[in-house]
Amino acid sequence: MGVTSFFKNLFGSAKETATDLANQAESTLEQAKEAAAPYVEKAETFAEETIAKAKEASEPILDSAAEYANHAKDIVSEYVEKASDSLSDVIDTVKEKASDLTNDTKAVATETVVDAAEKTEDATDKIVDETADKE
Repeated sequence: MGVTSFFKNLFGSAKETATDLANQAESTLEQAKEAAAPYVEKAETFAEETIAKAKEASEPILDSAAEYANHAKDIVSEYVEKASDSLSDVIDTVKEKASDLTNDTKAVATETVVDAAEKTEDATDKIVDETADKE
């Protein structure tokens, strides 16, 4: 039974030691929180001031950017109109060229059909003549 009491004493004292350490850690944590409170407040104040300064510093930049964007918009508008006019001219030119090519193609096709019809008529006449001669 001496072994049982040894383990009870050993684990019992370990349990008490763990409880003491937990209590000490809790009180240390509370002390750390109290000690850090002024620094947390200072950090919050610093962050707020820095954000305010950044807003102040960025306002002129944002205004300039807005003006630049409006200016760029005006310039782009001019070029859009010019590009639209140029594109319209290109389309008109392409239509004219396509119309000319279509007319040329119709003429060539008509000539080809006429030539083919004449050749067919000549060949037919020749066959008729040869057939008449044989009879």
